[in-house]
Amino acid sequence: MRVGALAALLVALLLGGFWLIHDRLSHPAGEPPKETPQLIFAYGTLTHPLIRRVVTGRWLPTQAAVLEGYRKEGLDIRPDPSSVVTGVVFEVQGRQLQRLDRYEQVGVRYDRHRVTLQSGQRAWVYRRIHETDEDE
Repeated sequence: MRVGALAALLVALLLGGFWLIHDRLSHPAGEPPKETPQLIFAYGTLTHPLIRRVVTGRWLPTQAAVLEGYRKEGLDIRPDPSSVVTGVVFEVQGRQLQRLDRYEQVGVRYDRHRVTLQSGQRAWVYRRIHETDEDE
């Protein structure tokens, strides 16, 4: 085999490998997610448009939002009836929600919880997992 053909084959194999890895990360095994819109309330890194773009694969518009009954504590929010957390709310589809779950390391670092925002909208929010969570 000629050097040029060997190099072309190597490049094709590398690109194919990258595509397979990307596809596996973007579409994990198992049942495909339902494509129903879901609202996400973000109060940390996901409030930044570029981070949302990299994580979800899309530019997602946001609206300002307020979550009552919680306070921000480092990288987390904790129940506190006298406090509010400001952030943004945005809509995602199933695959984007999966990507957000991987980014937030659901089940390892964060869990996803359903909350009601000040506006009355129901949204998901990511909260840190604590070994002993006295608030719950």
